[in-house]
Amino acid sequence: MAEGKVAFELVSPERLLLSEDVDMVVVPGEEGDFGVLTRHAPLISTLRPGVIQVHNGGTVTERIFVAGGFAEVTPARCTVLAEEALPVGEINRAATEQRLADAKDDLLDAKDAAGKAVAERQIKVAEEMLKAAG
Repeated sequence: MAEGKVAFELVSPERLLLSEDVDMVVVPGEEGDFGVLTRHAPLISTLRPGVIQVHNGGTVTERIFVAGGFAEVTPARCTVLAEEALPVGEINRAATEQRLADAKDDLLDAKDAAGKAVAERQIKVAEEMLKAAG
């Protein structure tokens, strides 16, 4: 690992999306976004739907949407285990709009609190995905 860099890994159930040394990574934590630099204090956080920003050379080099998951931070590393993740540039707007419509239908059809909670979560993910796509 280069001096002043933090090792960053982003893993989804399907694949390893990213594994590289970066200047900084900004993660959408459940309580708010947090930036990770080298020598960060140890931390474990749940993630909310949002965009991870990878910084190198003073600019954002990667933007990756995550639907949720966990982040583990040590002084030398940040590992994100995402429920679902894809580069922002790969978000299909039409498919995401359909996903949102389906989730809203599921909410209307929900028979119990658990079903409503699942549908509301899917609505939030689709809404945040649409925001990320711009």
